[in-house]
This record gives sequence, C-alpha cells and structure tokens, in this order.
Amino acid sequence: MSKPRLRSDVTREGLDRTPHRAFMRATGLDDAAIARPMVGVVSMKGDITPCNMTHGPQAEAAKQGIAEAGGTAREFTTISISDGIGMNHEGMKFSLVSRELIADSIEAVVHGHAYDGLVAFGGCDKTLPGAMMGLVRCNVPGVFLYGGSALPGLFRGRDVTVLDAYEAVGAVQTGAMDEASLAELERVCKPTVGACAGQFTANTMAMVSEALGLTVPNASMVPGVYAARTAIARRAGALVMEIIRRGGPLPRDLVTPRSLENACAIVAATGGSSNAALHIPAIAHEAGIRFTIDDVAEVFARTPLIGDLRPGGRYVAKDVHEVGGASVIIRALIEAGVLDGTCPTVTGRSLAEEHAGAPEPDGRVIRSVAEAIRPDGGLAVLKGNLAPDGALLKVAGLKTLVHEGPARVFDSEEDCADAVRRRAYAEGDVLVIRHEGPRGGPGMREMLGVTALIYGQQMGEKVALLTDGRFSGATRGICVGHIAPEAAAGGPLALVRDGDRIRVDGAARRLDLLVDAAELARRRAGWVAPPPRHRAGLLSKYMQTVSQADIGAVTHAGGAVWPADRPDHGGERE
Repeated sequence: MSKPRLRSDVTREGLDRTPHRAFMRATGLDDAAIARPMVGVVSMKGDITPCNMTHGPQAEAAKQGIAEAGGTAREFTTISISDGIGMNHEGMKFSLVSRELIADSIEAVVHGHAYDGLVAFGGCDKTLPGAMMGLVRCNVPGVFLYGGSALPGLFRGRDVTVLDAYEAVGAVQTGAMDEASLAELERVCKPTVGACAGQFTANTMAMVSEALGLTVPNASMVPGVYAARTAIARRAGALVMEIIRRGGPLPRDLVTPRSLENACAIVAATGGSSNAALHIPAIAHEAGIRFTIDDVAEVFARTPLIGDLRPGGRYVAKDVHEVGGASVIIRALIEAGVLDGTCPTVTGRSLAEEHAGAPEPDGRVIRSVAEAIRPDGGLAVLKGNLAPDGALLKVAGLKTLVHEGPARVFDSEEDCADAVRRRAYAEGDVLVIRHEGPRGGPGMREMLGVTALIYGQQMGEKVALLTDGRFSGATRGICVGHIAPEAAAGGPLALVRDGDRIRVDGAARRLDLLVDAAELARRRAGWVAPPPRHRAGLLSKYMQTVSQADIGAVTHAGGAVWPADRPDHGGERE
C-alpha cells in the first residue's frame, strides 16, 4: 500500500527539496523524524503574564504525546497581551487586536511550513479565541488546550481572586478599606500561575472549547498547577495523530451552527464573560458561518443559569473541577435539551457520549436545571434606539435589572476614570464612555478598572455604565458594553448629550435614549466623525479593517481556504 499523502510532503519529497531537508536536519531531525507527520505545537509560554506560565511543561507533554503516536512535533510560540497589566491605560487597545495577531501568526506558521496538524494552547483571555480561530482558519487536524486557571487566594478566611484587588482600590478611595489591607490583599489574591480563577473570559472560553468539541473532554476546569494537566496535554498530542490517521474530524467539522449554539449556551449557563459574544461569532466567521449577536441573544434567552460562579456568583474554576468539571454542566444541559449532544468532538465521539458519565450537579457550585438560579441565563443582549445592532449586559448576580437616569458623557475611558476616582458622579447617573469601540479606540478596550472602582465605591448598582468598548469577564454591576454600531461609526451613542435620560431594562432586553426622534435627527445632521486617534502602526491598520462588535470585530472575509487544501487544486505536490 502507498503511504497516504501528507501536507508536509511538499516540504521534504524530491530532489529539489534537498535544502529543505538540510534545514530540518539542522534542527536535530534524522531520516525517520523527517518522514513522519509534522505537527505544530503553539503556545504563549513566557513570563509576561502568569496566565501563560503553565504552557511550557504542557507543551513538552504534548510533544511527547505526538512522538509516542508516531509524529514529529514542531514547537513555536506566538504573542500574548496581559489584560491585567494592559488595563487602565492605552496599552489595553492592543488586547483585542492581539486575538487577530495570534490567529494570523498561527496561519502563517502552519501554512508556511505545511504542517499536518496542530496542538494550540491558550491562557490569557484573547489567546483562547485567537488559538481557536487559528485552528479553524487553517482547518488541519488539531486540538485546542487551555493551560488552566490559577488557584484562588486566601484573604482573612475567604477565597479571593484578582477581581477583589481591583474592587478594593475603590474601597480604599471611599475609606471602606485601609491601604495596609489592600497591600495584604495584593500579595495573596493570585497565589499561583494560571489564568484568573473566576468565570471570567479565560475560563469562559475554555468551556466554550468544550462545547465546540475542540478540546480534550473535561479538561477545561483542571487548575493549571495540577499534575493532571501533563497527562491531558500528552493525550492532546496523541489525539492529533489519531485525527491525522482518520482524516477527521477537522475543526470545521466541529464548528457548526449547532455547536456554536452549544457554545453560547454554556456561556449563559455559567454566567460567563460578555466577551464570549465577540469571540464566538469570530470563531464562526473563520469557518465561513455567519453567526451574529442576534444568534447569540436567542440562545442566551433560552438557557438557564445553573453555575454559581464568580463574578456574579460565589465559586471558581477549582470548585467546578472538584464537583466533576465542565462535564457536569454539559451533561445536565444535554439531558435538559439545552445542548445538542449529537455534535461531534475531537475524539470522534459525540458530546453526549463523552460526558455521559459525569456526576449529577452538586446543587451548590452547579445547580440542576430544575433548580436554576435564573431561567434565562446570566447574559442578556439588549436592543433599542441606542443599540440598534445590540449591546450586552451581564445580569448574573444583579439585584435590579432596570435603571433610568441622566447621562454623563465621556469621550474616553481616561476621562470617565478620572471622574470616578474623584467621585465626581452621583447616584442614579448613567455614565457613558464612547469612542472606545473597535474602530474608535481603536481596539475596543475593556473597562474593568472603571467598573471595579465603581463597585469598590459601593456604587455598583446605583449607577449604570454604558460603552461601545468592552467589559472584562470580571465586570459586575449595571454595565452595558459592546454597543453597536459604535460612536465612531456614527452609531446613536455619538448623539448622546449630558443630561439626556437613558433607560436600561435588562428584563425587557431594551436600551433606549429617551430623546425624541426629531431632536436626534437634528443632532445627526450636525454630527462629524472624529479624526482617527492613530494614523500609523498596528492600530491604524486594525482600524481600517475591523468590523463592528455585533459580528465579532473580525478583520477579514472569513472562511479562508488554503489553495492546496481545495479539492480542485492542481498544484505540483497536491
């Protein structure tokens, strides 16, 4: 029997590939290694953020799994921006942009070297969707793997995360906490490497990878410092080799309209990050599937909230792991008819088959669907005359879903943050931060610094905050983000003036500017688009290509197909 053709054959077979093989030998490969399938292993290992510092040993384990299963592992790294260190200054503009850079860099390496498969790690927030987008764009045999969360810290007898430190800054400003206590909290709130412990963006997107079937089943909630992660990573390497030999399933076999709905459901069921409403449409876009905020909204509205997880609830990833992991949630949602269990996974088995043996919900960390915390999920998509194309509100943990008050308008995050630090706002206000959208920022900064200050000042549900920028997965309070279209694109947010009354109604899924249509028309007639804030460099390029938030803030046409992977391609080494 002839050897099955591999993508990597184009780099090694034939007389004219002698120099190519010479380069491979220079990396330490022998004839046998050169002849095997070439599998990329990409991570963000490094020391710029604790979120990715779990990747090194896990990448080594994945390489071991590839080798044991008959492949040759080729390790490379890509970039990461620490949201924690980039927060509250201009550096945060590069956070969402980094998602595109990660996907682009994975595409460049996988296609540039004609790799046969890929194990892709994620850790800090944008690295998870970026890696999944790269997998789906390249559509080679692949497995995504989350590096794992940090353990919670212990502060005066209670579990804490880095969110407590953000909110404690506001508490110091009001006198509710002294600076010595804040310094103590700073030193204990993040005691290990790994991503933030709550159901913030990283853990949310890790669960999304489970619902999409792109990862080793039930791996997402295992803390990053646990030894079990070595075996998980080794299995990921072996799985890629199985997929190469079977010929599937490929990432686009897994990312389908049904699995995307599953992804939205697991976000809503756990009170997950509002950023998932950007990232899930972006992953869909890579597969050539149009999946917008309207599709997300439909799933959110019908999904019960069963995870009592921070920031809206009480527990963290380690607690989910201890009661059985993401499998508990997935099985409960499948049995309730909320998730489609027939969707396939990287193992070749269905979602229902992989999670059938999960324990029942413990009733504390994870509730049963019959005893859901809310009947309609932890996130709501709002529409109205202030957000014709949608906006997002995390309703998990909120005591009130309706707020109406006068607008206080700020044209940048810094201006609003300064007012909040000075406490130059009043109970009942609706703080509006505009020109921070994908194009206007550019980069759609997240506002955890501002929202945490407000919460720390004990004003979390006494004011509302609206923005065309993003919120962190750790944000809580009456915070409405992702308003589309954004102000810089001429969205209605650009027309708001100080004193205008705004109504946020999470129950009715409405966001409205209470100004009559004739007055708004007069304002629109006089509106002039603001000049770009960046005229050169990466942010300038991003601004020229990025779409609006309702379709994922994506930067290319979607559904890319590499010529050598097309059935009709007649290349010399197909």
